[in-house]
Amino acid sequence: MPVPKCGFGYVSDMTLPEHGLSSDDLFARIDRYKVGDARWREGRVFSLAYYAGADVLAVAEEAYRRLGTENGLNTDAFPSLRRIQQEVVDVVAGWMNAGPEAAGFLTSGGTESLLLAVKASRERGRKERGITQPNVVLPTSAHAAFEKGCYYFGLESRRVPVGPDWRADVGAMEAAIDDNTVLVVGSAPQYPQGVIDPIPEIAALASARDINCHVDACMGGVTLTYLRRLGEHVAPWDFSVPGVTSISVDLHKYGYTAKGASVILHSDKRRRAYQTYVTDNWLGGLYGSSGVLGTKSGGPWAAAWAVMHYLGDEGYLRLTGAARATALQLADAVEATPGLRLLARPDSTLVAFVADDPATLDVHAVAEVLWREGWYVDRQGPPASLHCTVNAAHETTIDAFIEALRAAVVEVRSTTARGTQGAYGTVD
Repeated sequence: MPVPKCGFGYVSDMTLPEHGLSSDDLFARIDRYKVGDARWREGRVFSLAYYAGADVLAVAEEAYRRLGTENGLNTDAFPSLRRIQQEVVDVVAGWMNAGPEAAGFLTSGGTESLLLAVKASRERGRKERGITQPNVVLPTSAHAAFEKGCYYFGLESRRVPVGPDWRADVGAMEAAIDDNTVLVVGSAPQYPQGVIDPIPEIAALASARDINCHVDACMGGVTLTYLRRLGEHVAPWDFSVPGVTSISVDLHKYGYTAKGASVILHSDKRRRAYQTYVTDNWLGGLYGSSGVLGTKSGGPWAAAWAVMHYLGDEGYLRLTGAARATALQLADAVEATPGLRLLARPDSTLVAFVADDPATLDVHAVAEVLWREGWYVDRQGPPASLHCTVNAAHETTIDAFIEALRAAVVEVRSTTARGTQGAYGTVD
């Protein structure tokens, strides 16, 4: 009898086989399922996946396999995971110019890290200032996960329009702050247009009021660290900025580790304690959790540790330099392509662009043509735009992509085709 699959919009007749499949048969079936997937290993995907080469992937997969079933819920049982987490956090703390009191945890990804930044701010406001109706002040460019955190944890989200350069408008943020504000947010860089917010000015707002300031460096934490080491000018954004109280850094992005691995760092253990949860109000004994998840596979932790040590500083310098040069090549090509316009020069490795005249060129239709040809890019809005997260894998494919992009622009302009916006994330 068909079994409904809630949330997928169809009824499936899939049932378990009476006798288990052979490993050859089941892996062949998975390979068939994957036929239509985006081809990120070939450098044809400008979103969602990050690739530093077959050797790096092999290291991540083997490390994941070795600790994939170990459980980070209780590191007393698995002291290897305690050590791995601490060593990964220590490396990231060094990247962030954190002080000796800084403390953090590994999380399942950027969304969990941002949820925890919101939760920690709510708890601090409640316990230190008695705030019962907390709010968060953040630019419209800040990641959607902050919105999710406000919804989950009962805070008001006060979105403030960005300036004409797409950076946070500090004056508007200041005007939105009141006695119930527990958190202000900046990004390094923000995702939609790839620019770094004015972090010193945002952090000063928080410092003057003794409230939390979170820097979302999920996209840029690794890249900006190594761009600075490569001698590029990088606007201030890390713990060297007075007033910054927490930072999130995704390792499964430009750290090129396996999903899902992110780090949230707090300036001290007192602030970190507000993100944790502890209870003994049940019959099972003391329960402590560092984040949203209880059970946590050791696989992503091990993969992060292994890839970071495999690449080392030299590897990250090389990969960051390749990704940055490729992003600038793409930005230059967009500027030289009739009908397209950059939203901003990239501060790191994110490139976003629009049509000069949306009435004659629908960029979402351009994305559909690119997908037909095997290239995947994000579709954004407002304004209607395309977004490319450029990583080291694109160094060898960027010329072909630029050619495909220009051909897609010509095709869409000649047919006046219209596209759909698509989605950053789905609920299928």
